[in-house]
Amino acid sequence: MTDHAVAVVRAGALTTVQDLGRFGHAHLGVGRSGALDEPAARLVNRLVGNAEGAAVLETTVNGCAVRPRRAVTVAVGGAPCPVTVDGRPVAWGAPVRVPAGALLELGPATYGVRSYLALAGGVAVEPVLGSRATDLLSGLGPGFLTDGVVLPLGTPDGAPGRVDGVVPWSGPSAELVLRIRFGPRADWFTAAALGTLVAGGHRVSAASNRIGMRLEGPALQRAQEGELPSEGMVLGAVQVPPDGCPVVFLADHPTTGGYPVVAVVDLRDLPGAAQAGPGTPVRFVPV
Repeated sequence: MTDHAVAVVRAGALTTVQDLGRFGHAHLGVGRSGALDEPAARLVNRLVGNAEGAAVLETTVNGCAVRPRRAVTVAVGGAPCPVTVDGRPVAWGAPVRVPAGALLELGPATYGVRSYLALAGGVAVEPVLGSRATDLLSGLGPGFLTDGVVLPLGTPDGAPGRVDGVVPWSGPSAELVLRIRFGPRADWFTAAALGTLVAGGHRVSAASNRIGMRLEGPALQRAQEGELPSEGMVLGAVQVPPDGCPVVFLADHPTTGGYPVVAVVDLRDLPGAAQAGPGTPVRFVPV
């Protein structure tokens, strides 16, 4: 392997390779996948001179540590976290030059859930169906990272971006507000259940992952019983399994499902869902 690579020293709780996802394959049962906090992934790529769709590392909660085999410019964004090079603090949200063989470490997120590490040239694992994204549900892509894995890097093709002032990332709010449109199966639920959904009594469950954000709180009561034939599922769908607790589908969601979808979240609000930790109150707002 070329020395234009980076070795994973500490993989962290769940670190994956992500780009903007693979599109146009839902009819084959292949979902989009890609970075959950897409604006953060785009921003760190711009900071190191990459195209916005270059592959980055997405960490979960407790960061990761890597060692580049040759000097490389990096940037860390998304959930704020301490960033060090050989134990010395360096900037978060700005381009940083890391020498060959130095240990770059992303610490635990100080707030939020997912941090993003861009390296100049991008992570150049072999693409699958046009994307380097790791899809935890389908198993496509390079898989979640483990200690000792070596990842190839591409050739840098741009100058690091300028940083004037503070990187614009507000972080998660005390309450996650998700705009929704009811349907396509809102008629499977009682009027009281629809009122319960928008009343603000749900919280993010610790069982959430890249496939879906599971919620805890009052169950939604059905107006119709029985089984629903499997039908297409979209990013942001709010599906309600038999226990009545909603699940908001995220990037690695299945492309079909048999539980009714009561509403669909506005895609612009999903980056906030990517950064909402367990216990965060969730309020759905019909638009």
